[in-house]
Amino acid sequence: MPRRTSRTALDRLRTPGRLAGFLKSASVCVLIAGLLSPLAQTASAAEAAAPNDYCGGQCSDILPPGENGNATLAQVLLNQAFGTQPDHAEDQLGPYANLAKGYPTLTNSTINTFFNDASFGVASDQVASTLSPAGRTDVTIVRDKKTGVPHITGTTRYGTEFGAGYAAAQDRLWLMDVFRHVGRGQLTAFAGGAPSNQGLEQQFWRNAPYSEADLQAQIDNAVAANGTRGQQALADANAYLAGINSYIDASDSGRYFPGEYVLTGHKDSITNAGTIDHFKITDLVALASVIGSLFGSGGGGEVNNAISLMAAQERYGVTKGTEVWESFRERNDPEAVLTVHNGESFPYATKPANAQGEALPDAGSVSTEPLVYDPTGTGADQSASAASATATANALTSAKRGMSNALVVSGKYTASGHPVAVFGPQTGYFAPQLLMLQEIQGPGISARGASFAGLSMYVELGRGQDYSWSATTSGQDIIDTYAVELCQDDYHYLYHGTCTAMEKIEQKNSWAPTTADSTAAGSYTMRVWRTKYGPVEYRATAGGKKVAYTTLRSSYLHEADSIIGFQMLNDPDYVKSPGTFQSAVQHINYTFNWFYADSTHTAYYNSGNNPVRASGVDAEFPVWAQSAYEWKNWNPATNTADYTPASAHPNSVDQDYYISWNNKQAKDYTTAPWGDGSVHRGNLLEDRVKKLVAAGGVTRASLVKAMADASLADLRAEDVLPDLLKVINSSTVTDSTAAAAVSKLQAWLTAGGKRTETSAGSKKYADADAVRILDAWWPLLAKGIFEPGLGTSLYTAMQANLPVDESPSAAHGPTGAHAGSSFQYGWWSYVDKDVRAVLGESVQGPLADKYCGGGSLSACRDTLISTLKTAAGKTAAQVYPGDTLCSAGDQWCADSIVQRTLGGIKHYNISWQNRPTFQQVVEFTSHR
Repeated sequence: MPRRTSRTALDRLRTPGRLAGFLKSASVCVLIAGLLSPLAQTASAAEAAAPNDYCGGQCSDILPPGENGNATLAQVLLNQAFGTQPDHAEDQLGPYANLAKGYPTLTNSTINTFFNDASFGVASDQVASTLSPAGRTDVTIVRDKKTGVPHITGTTRYGTEFGAGYAAAQDRLWLMDVFRHVGRGQLTAFAGGAPSNQGLEQQFWRNAPYSEADLQAQIDNAVAANGTRGQQALADANAYLAGINSYIDASDSGRYFPGEYVLTGHKDSITNAGTIDHFKITDLVALASVIGSLFGSGGGGEVNNAISLMAAQERYGVTKGTEVWESFRERNDPEAVLTVHNGESFPYATKPANAQGEALPDAGSVSTEPLVYDPTGTGADQSASAASATATANALTSAKRGMSNALVVSGKYTASGHPVAVFGPQTGYFAPQLLMLQEIQGPGISARGASFAGLSMYVELGRGQDYSWSATTSGQDIIDTYAVELCQDDYHYLYHGTCTAMEKIEQKNSWAPTTADSTAAGSYTMRVWRTKYGPVEYRATAGGKKVAYTTLRSSYLHEADSIIGFQMLNDPDYVKSPGTFQSAVQHINYTFNWFYADSTHTAYYNSGNNPVRASGVDAEFPVWAQSAYEWKNWNPATNTADYTPASAHPNSVDQDYYISWNNKQAKDYTTAPWGDGSVHRGNLLEDRVKKLVAAGGVTRASLVKAMADASLADLRAEDVLPDLLKVINSSTVTDSTAAAAVSKLQAWLTAGGKRTETSAGSKKYADADAVRILDAWWPLLAKGIFEPGLGTSLYTAMQANLPVDESPSAAHGPTGAHAGSSFQYGWWSYVDKDVRAVLGESVQGPLADKYCGGGSLSACRDTLISTLKTAAGKTAAQVYPGDTLCSAGDQWCADSIVQRTLGGIKHYNISWQNRPTFQQVVEFTSHR
């Protein structure tokens, strides 16, 4: 295992002189030899008294790679040269990784081999340090020996939140600084002009181009709208900021601030010149806008929908083309897996009988609105252009990626009679991690769990005294696209009949090489044209008129509103039951599925400000920016409107079980992303949990096993491959190449169809050839089945709505390759429905046509065998071409999970798992 350097020893080391080749090991050795002085903080041992904890030692959690996300320059250099890890920077990565091979023999007593004990408090013999931040007498931060998680205990509300801010800065200061600059569109100027930095700031600023006044107004409005709780949230935020800034001052004067500030040129290592800017309250809104955009903003994609609909109508004619398009859209597929599965209907964003106000673009007229202007240097090169294109695609798609799962079982079906839950958010893998663990105990606050760094004044996902909660991204449509008719020029539009100027919002960034980022100098201006209907995203003509297409999100200008819901979740005097839990999360305006468990009950609620649309408006397509098609009682000055009532949101109490993996919430509840059909990764959980519930006696261990087993499954293999092989084996396979491939695929399927190592640490897959064949075959078979019938133009247009594949080795989503989350979006449902139809099997909600072989079983078989032979002939190097981490042909490495570096500390890659980043296992034994 990598060596570790003590937080208490190295936190106090002065940052050294800047070195020109700081990664040269010889220079590092000389530098470190002079740095390792005996300066150390003496940690006093003290016992943190555990508050009321009703979990009985049966609450666990895990968040890789580790709690400590800060590193001095000395620690960064040690890591880069020798792989040495700061204390608690990587100690949760091994247990997290080991579950992939350890789960088959898991028992309740061995759960904490792979998870942390999430009980409240710290036993006296497990206290590593106790700190009274800034010498305050009203708060202490106790850190435990095993993981270094901060346990914050305050006697005053202000002191409690001050401690939370101080602890956050101790563990994530650099990351918090990075993401406040992302939210403000200023990352390149702060951290360097690498193409990845350019792409990151462009992706998020396009959707939330806020001025400082916009950010402040959101705070003012949230406080004013929420009475006493709003005032408390403001006081909490200010105390939290004071704690952050106190740590900044202490680490600056003590010279133990994160080393990245030196490596990026913000601090001088010899004179200590330079500044680390204090955080201000508008920074919290900028941070929230990034998190909300990434995980909690369902919708968008209406222009792409329109383009694909028109391609279908051109191919088939209006009536048949619309039928084909609707069959692929699967708005309310009867075979889709549901979270609320008792048959209850929650109609939302359903197809109107007669659509009104549609503003489809004229064929071939659509162009994406530019974001980057006047680029120079490395802001204008080929890498920058590629990064911009990717950022634009990620910003404008309705397919939000890489989100969370939940398995919750009612006590009626468990061994103990108490509900059991295994759940958590799938937020990607970063170093340091976007989330941080903490326990907060103080007046009106009692919780342990995970929070996004820089927003951790409350626990956002975790446990209270006798209840636990978690979330998955839901994706219902809270974003609409409006066609604003232009007048006078390209920067004026008609608003209620008056020619109105668009507002220009700009952010100018420039950068120069630093030790951390050698990207040559460059610059550009990001420019967004903003209307009352939101930012301009496309230009086109519609019905011959020049228009701009804008996107209006119900949470736009309301990034701060959700703070009230999180405040309630942390309040033990508020959340006492399923009903009060549901009431709390109703105050969260982002699109999430929320799950709850206590010792007796389980519950579910789908949150988000779902706008009430005008009668006849189809949420799938752009509509004219006219009063008749606006949201009901919409006020453009505040971006408020009427929203659907809580009872209209999918919700439930004490269902036999709940599963969620970003699948459809309930009958008639249409989500914005495509792909809620007969095969969804949610089925991997549904099938396993349903079987457990049918047998009864569910335990924490058995539910973890179900999750872990699903996390290694190849969805295509488990749910689609059997039907593909049924077609192929409908007659004897005489071709030797095809027969050998079929034999390998069948053997893999018999073994379980999982992507798993031969043994722990082998870095080789069992059934490696079969995995390679399916990875190569899937895109070929999808094209072979559908392109002949759809035609190239429509087939291509449909892929803009839903990618064909999302295997673990694909570079998908905002985190790129090696991101873990897989099989969320793909054409598996289309292939499944079509192949079953060709086989003559019953299909509910079939596609409008039979595509494989034109509906002929023998022709379909020929297509599958032909594409299978091609796939079998592809070498591992062709299927897995390699990248900066992996050599070509290294299948295991291509799939592996990497903690994407956002600072100076690097970690080893781990074997692929498709599971939450932060995860809880809970079973409460009693209740207040």
